[in-house]
Amino acid sequence: MKLLRYGAAGAEKPGLLDKSGTLRDLSSHIEDVAGDALLPETLARLAGLDPASLPAVEGNPRLGACVGQVGKFMCIGLNYSDHAAESGLAVPDEPVLFMKATSAITGPNDKIIIPRGSTKTDWEVELGVVIGKTAKYVSEEDALSYVAGYCVCHDVSERAFQIERAGQWTKGKSADSFGPIGPWLVTADEVEDPQDLDLWLEVDGHRYQEGTTKTMVYGVAHIVSYLSQFMSLQPGDVISTGTPPGVGMGQKPEAIYLKPGNVVRLGVNGLGEQRQEVVADD
Repeated sequence: MKLLRYGAAGAEKPGLLDKSGTLRDLSSHIEDVAGDALLPETLARLAGLDPASLPAVEGNPRLGACVGQVGKFMCIGLNYSDHAAESGLAVPDEPVLFMKATSAITGPNDKIIIPRGSTKTDWEVELGVVIGKTAKYVSEEDALSYVAGYCVCHDVSERAFQIERAGQWTKGKSADSFGPIGPWLVTADEVEDPQDLDLWLEVDGHRYQEGTTKTMVYGVAHIVSYLSQFMSLQPGDVISTGTPPGVGMGQKPEAIYLKPGNVVRLGVNGLGEQRQEVVADD
């Protein structure tokens, strides 16, 4: 299934994209694509519905983040060896963890807002993992059974805030609009192998990132298991699993960063595409 949320920001309704590409309303079956709606038994119930029996949504509504009420937005840094190399950093001995503020979460086609004082706003296409049941001290062998599905994440980053200012990475990752998620959540049963997905990103039609999850340093199963050793993961938590090479910071002979007027497009094979216009904060 492809689950999604549509409507005005803060008032999204749950929906489903059927095989013909028609958006169907799920409001009579779940309140939101969030929390208990992501439990295995709920997903099984939704999978048993006849999409044709669901009301078709008219027009072309805004799509919100494909997961609502996210409790934790965890991210993995330097998880592609070639991206670590372009960043001038060693491949980590363990996954590098940081958190992105949930207030950064936006819809897949909402605008990217460059924050005040920013000089180095950068792009990062990533595979997103959405947790479907509580995971605590889970083994790597069992880890994927805790995944509800997968989505496209855009880990927008302000490099000066992240690297050149004191403290941890979080403040360079958490500006409003820095966490587009979606367009939809593809349930795990429809993703044969999360370690065999192509990722890409382009700015103004120029392709900067093109990679594959095959080259992750730490795969999805390892990441879910690893995180669960330090914190419980809850239904609706999102994990952004790292980016392949080609970020603006790594461009040669000099870095390239986002500016107002740019248009960013990105996607993950089978999980859909995002499109964002870049604007300055007021």
